[in-house]
Amino acid sequence: MAQPRISRRAALMGAGIVAAWASSPARALVRSVVKEGLALPDEAEALIGRMTVTEKAGQLTIMAAAWAGGTATALNPPGEGGSFEDQLEQVRQGRLTGVFNGNGAEMAKRMQMAAMREARLPVPLIFAADVIHGFRTIFPVPLGEAASFDTELARRTARAAAEEASAAGIDWTFAPMVDIARDARWGRGVEGAGEDVLLGMRMAAARVKGFQGDDLTSDDAVLSCAKHFAAYGAAEAGLDYNTVNVSERVLREVYFPPFEAAFDAGSLSTMAAFNELSGVPATANEWLLQEVLREEWDFPGLVVSDYTGDQELVAHGFAADGREATKLAFLAGVDMSMQSGLYIQHLPDLVESGEVPMARLDQAVRRVLAVKAKLGLFADPFRRIAPAREKQRVLTPKNRALARESGRRSIVMLKNEGDLLPLPKSGRRIALIGPFAAGQHDLVGPWVIYGADSQAVDLATGVRQAVADPDMVTVTQGSGVEEAVDGGIDAAVAAARAADVVVLAIGENTGMSGEAQSRAAVVLPEPQQRLAEAVAATGKPVVVVLKNGRALALEGAVLDAPAILVTWFLGTETGPATADILFGDEGPSARLPVSFPQVSGQEPYHYAHKSTGRPNPDGPLQPYKAHYRGISNSARFPFGHGLTYGKVVYSGLALDSAKMGWDGTLTVRATLSNHGQRRCEEVAQLYIHDRAATITRPVRELKGFKRVALAPGETKTVTFTLRRQDLTFIGQDMEPTVEPGMFDVWIAPSSEAEGVSGEFELVRG
Repeated sequence: MAQPRISRRAALMGAGIVAAWASSPARALVRSVVKEGLALPDEAEALIGRMTVTEKAGQLTIMAAAWAGGTATALNPPGEGGSFEDQLEQVRQGRLTGVFNGNGAEMAKRMQMAAMREARLPVPLIFAADVIHGFRTIFPVPLGEAASFDTELARRTARAAAEEASAAGIDWTFAPMVDIARDARWGRGVEGAGEDVLLGMRMAAARVKGFQGDDLTSDDAVLSCAKHFAAYGAAEAGLDYNTVNVSERVLREVYFPPFEAAFDAGSLSTMAAFNELSGVPATANEWLLQEVLREEWDFPGLVVSDYTGDQELVAHGFAADGREATKLAFLAGVDMSMQSGLYIQHLPDLVESGEVPMARLDQAVRRVLAVKAKLGLFADPFRRIAPAREKQRVLTPKNRALARESGRRSIVMLKNEGDLLPLPKSGRRIALIGPFAAGQHDLVGPWVIYGADSQAVDLATGVRQAVADPDMVTVTQGSGVEEAVDGGIDAAVAAARAADVVVLAIGENTGMSGEAQSRAAVVLPEPQQRLAEAVAATGKPVVVVLKNGRALALEGAVLDAPAILVTWFLGTETGPATADILFGDEGPSARLPVSFPQVSGQEPYHYAHKSTGRPNPDGPLQPYKAHYRGISNSARFPFGHGLTYGKVVYSGLALDSAKMGWDGTLTVRATLSNHGQRRCEEVAQLYIHDRAATITRPVRELKGFKRVALAPGETKTVTFTLRRQDLTFIGQDMEPTVEPGMFDVWIAPSSEAEGVSGEFELVRG
């Protein structure tokens, strides 16, 4: 009985959308495509008039490449009957717009030749791939790179990734992921920039600019795809693909801004999210894809489904079958179907029956062709397809040097008691212990299609290259990642006792982060925790080197270690980048882009939470206040936290006025002094709090950050400028608003540090 109800509801929704289309003039239907920079060349416009309905549906169908490497095939299987010859025949018949995660320039060349020379109409294919944090040269996972708080670094690594990928014939990357992630249990947080809106916006824009370069027609530029639209990171309980039920205000304040930043930076594609929003799957959400994306934001690019996202409307219980799923997704605004094959299967019949207007079909085709034209594919379909160039651009010394630089700038030092770090390069015996101490595994991290651990440098190699005498370094596994090793702890204890210092390399493996890798508890696996306890019991100083794709709740000997480095998955130059920090060739400067909870049960946790009506005052925990039993409502290591090899003291907050005029600015300054003996780079962060508003505001909100280089004994002034726009929030009418009143302001080294603080008043007039 349930299926007919679903069918009737879905049919009614579809009928409403069709009616809206029927009442709209044709010019209005396509105006979002024909605008500056996206007008079709005459030859492309003429092709639309010559296409059959099936060929038009083909332009809206992209499939996993049948000729692909083992990693790509494992992540995105091409499906039954998906041989390369089958796909070539689909190209000849005009039934494919392109493929993704294929096997390089030679494959692309053969497919493009079939499209341009053997198909009835010569329409260039588009070749896409998941180039998330590097192509062959792999950079830190995006969450790790976000820890750098360095948007120019993010632009540079995306630029290098685009140069390598485009050399292999790739036109389009399904990145950046700009989802805000505030629940560490969610595995896909590793692909984004963490929990903060401002940092997420700035990283999104930087990565788009890096991927796309200055000119999308260049043979080293690739089209970016901001994903996943929208609020995928808000999945209930951090469970991947799960339901999302957040208010429109939260969408507009938290989850939409990074997408807007990506589109403002020039991204011309976006991917519909797997999740539903308040009962309506994003893949068929007309409000999301039409009212917000097209009408409010005037987005001119194309919307692609996620992998079989349209087909999944059936499993959601939103569509009765694949035909209905096609109708609902397409009319809601999904221009291109990925992998399901539903559009090529059902759109021709839906158009013939009148259930889908021809004008909507033509609109989607125009969007796809306009993007292809923007990429220069009509002018030269082979501009990125040059097998000889493919070998010249990848894994170059320049890119490996950038991987090393980005790696070390992504490492966060959580603790350094007694200045245990940096380690001396000579005179001390070092025991490298743990499942990640050595070996070419778990280096490049999750969501890597084309790079390989076999081309990366492990920790042991990096350490031995850094020290004066490699024989002073021993390596002991100690335990597996999630399983004990016979005799492993005994061997590790013996190695620790024979050493002067232990470097304990523990954490998560590649398979524990990424898509479909949600964790119920964000803790170190028990075998590794037992290893840490045994090694710590030897009394030798321990430096914990964490490998992780999320925030972790550290405990016991790991938390108590005098020095802790968060190294994420650093990519191709993992070992040398880590050694640079361990031995002080470079100082740590990164900051946490996610809050590390005290215990796993705090998740979801983020620093920019509300105070509630019963906040616990400073000091001991009080009954009937907002906290869990026995722990404060705060992080173990908060967003923005990170230590340097300097000793930076904040002082002298100065505001140029106690009042900010409605159309004026407010300059906020602080003095930073390095009282240490080593040069450092401090990331100074500006936070505000709106004390009273018609919508309750977070306890703190990040409004700016700056990196400040300080020599030993040096003092500098860091300056931020606030404007009324920086104080905006979504009001009761769901419109951006600013209200006069009192604000607290901090310049601090983290979201929960006091730093230096003051107050100001926003006044009208």
